[in-house]
Amino acid sequence: MARRILATSGGFVPGPVQQSVRPGAMLIDALTRTGATRPRVTFILTASGDDRTYATLLYDAFGAVGCDVRELRLFPQPSARPLDALVGTDLVWVGGGSVANLLALWQLHGVDDALLAAYQEGTILAGVSAGSICWHVGGTTDSFGPELRAVTNGLAIVPYGNGVHYDSEAQRRPLLHQLVAGGTLPTSYATDDHVGLWYHDEAPVEVVADQDVPPDGPAAYRVEAVGGAARETRLPVGPVR
Repeated sequence: MARRILATSGGFVPGPVQQSVRPGAMLIDALTRTGATRPRVTFILTASGDDRTYATLLYDAFGAVGCDVRELRLFPQPSARPLDALVGTDLVWVGGGSVANLLALWQLHGVDDALLAAYQEGTILAGVSAGSICWHVGGTTDSFGPELRAVTNGLAIVPYGNGVHYDSEAQRRPLLHQLVAGGTLPTSYATDDHVGLWYHDEAPVEVVADQDVPPDGPAAYRVEAVGGAARETRLPVGPVR
C-alpha cells in the first residue's frame, strides 16, 4: 500500500444547520480510500490550542458520516500516548491555526515521531492550512503576526514547500515565489481554498476539491526556481502532470 498524504486548504463545507460543518467531497473520498467500513479518525487541533468549539464541530462532522472519532489533545497535557493514539488509526486530520506552535509542541511531546510511524504503517495523514504545511519542509505562515513569514522546520515527510489559501490571502503567492526563487524553500506546491493535493509515496499525484469546480476554477500550483526566478504551473483538478 502506498504511503498517503492529503494536504489541503479545505476539507469541510457548511453543514445542515447553522454552526455545523460536514466533510467535503475530497475528505469523503479520503475516508473511502482508507478501505474501512467505519473509518477510525483521530483529529489533532494543536495549532488552535485544542479549541473546544472547533473540536465539537469535528466530532459532529466525522460522526455524521459514520466514523469512529477520537482526538489527541496536548493541552493542558497529552490526552494519550501519541503512539497509542495515532498508530492503527485509519486517517489523521490536523486542523488549522499556528503551524509554528504546532511544530514546537509536537516535537516536545513526540507527536512528530508518532505521526511518521503511523504514516509508515498505512495511516492517511491529512489536514488543512497548518495541517497541510506541517507535512512539508515548510511554507508561508501567519503564525508570527499579520505579516506572513517563512516556516522551514516542517516534518519534511514530503520534500517540498507548501502554500495554502493561495487564492484568498494576498500575501501568500508573492511570498512563496520569493522563498522558492531565493532557495529558502525547495520546489513547492500550493492550493487554493477548498482544494487539496494527494501525495503517494511522497510524490504529488492528484489534485482534488471539496466540490465540483470548472476547468478554470480553484486549483493547485507547482512553484519552482528557474534561472533565479520562480516559475508557477497551474495544476487543475485531476491527475498531476
